[in-house]
Amino acid sequence: MKNIIILSILGMLCFISCDESFVEIPSETTLSTPIYFNTQSDFEQAINGAYAPLRALYNGTYGAWAMGELRSDNSTYKYNPNDRGTIQGEYIADFIEESSNGILYTKYANNYYVIARVNQILDLIDGVDFDNDDKNNIKGQALFLRAFCYFDLVQYFGAVPLHLTPAATLDETALPLSDVDEIYQQIIADADLASELLPDKDTQEAGRVTTGSAKTLLANVYIVQKNWSEAETVLKAIKGYSLLPDYNDVFDPSMKNNSESIFEIQYKEGTEGFQSNFFYTFLVQPITADEISVVTGITEVARNIEGYNIPTPDIINAYEVNDLRKDATIGYISASGVDYPFIKKYAHPHSLTNNTDDNWPVYRYSEVLLFMAEALNEQNKTDEALIYLDQVRSRAGLEGSIATGQNEVRDAIIRERRVEFAFENKRWLDLVRTNIAETVMKEYGERVKANPQDYYFPEGYGVSPSSYTTINQLFPIPSSQSELNPYF
Repeated sequence: MKNIIILSILGMLCFISCDESFVEIPSETTLSTPIYFNTQSDFEQAINGAYAPLRALYNGTYGAWAMGELRSDNSTYKYNPNDRGTIQGEYIADFIEESSNGILYTKYANNYYVIARVNQILDLIDGVDFDNDDKNNIKGQALFLRAFCYFDLVQYFGAVPLHLTPAATLDETALPLSDVDEIYQQIIADADLASELLPDKDTQEAGRVTTGSAKTLLANVYIVQKNWSEAETVLKAIKGYSLLPDYNDVFDPSMKNNSESIFEIQYKEGTEGFQSNFFYTFLVQPITADEISVVTGITEVARNIEGYNIPTPDIINAYEVNDLRKDATIGYISASGVDYPFIKKYAHPHSLTNNTDDNWPVYRYSEVLLFMAEALNEQNKTDEALIYLDQVRSRAGLEGSIATGQNEVRDAIIRERRVEFAFENKRWLDLVRTNIAETVMKEYGERVKANPQDYYFPEGYGVSPSSYTTINQLFPIPSSQSELNPYF
């Protein structure tokens, strides 16, 4: 833990020129000290810096997708017997736990980077005099980010240390694990206050969180806690958003931060270092340069390690006939002369290989609608729940749900969430919070073991016999942290 918090304390001092827009965040190269916080501009730059680690959290080989999708029955890897150096994703997918896995460290560390930065802002901001509305906006963003990161940590790791103030000494960087209920109480308090302090979408700068973002996060927490009435109340207070008519447009980089977007991670194509690369990370491999160029239309380079987040036959078959989301989400590409599925929703025109302009969607208005459907159904308001469910289905070109009764509607909502949010890091957490992770993943594991070639294994290869035997619902805290913290 100490090395994470030390890096976080230093990292939060890496700020951004106030001449740059929020989306165009420059390189973090300049260190300062706590005396830096003297003006409104200082805090504006600091809150920009607090968002920055989220790009690393969602992008690249060790992105959040590995624990949110690859862990589930939605995606898998293309086994490459000639490359055994990039197999940490296999362990995540196959339920072979390793606390030294770099994927776990990436999630754990980047969340704490954000937390350390916002703690410094919240600790100092009330001591500096500037416009109250602007101050509340910055405080609201900081509180949202802290709540968001602790919600991410507690869902994936369970009990974690709860840092709420800057660490002034080395000893203060190591704290004991906090009780899960205490962590949730803090998340709710932060998200609730953030919802009061933040402006709405119409008045907030594009790309920043809003009162709607905070309320959606708060509702998500209540959904996980099965506090259905509180979730309903919060969800009904979310205003100013609407579904885009075309599902394809939701992910189009030319329509970033659109009317459906409640919170998305900001990326920018170009040479400044803020680009995304989801399309390339999720490519089936080995694959030739020419095969990639067929899809991208630009000069490419061959890729010869393992492909990750490849859509499984299970998710492909989960779409109903005529569901417009299927073609928008999943495409096909030839790799070494064989056609494989790939995640199409992050494939858009760009100019440079491994350098895309796609943002990552975290919360969309369709999730508010499906959360509302779930909250209502769990309170036996099934007919009302179907109204919200069918709004999402209608945009997908589907008829209204034929489900009747609470149990059928519950299953219909989870099925709808699976295809609506495919490859947006929702599936694993949905399996866990609905208490079906063990059943679903053991059955999935049996299918993979029985027919490994259906799951992209070369002839003669398959998963380890020990795979899918124990379906752990939480991940171990990275060993690099537990070895340094005397409390655990």
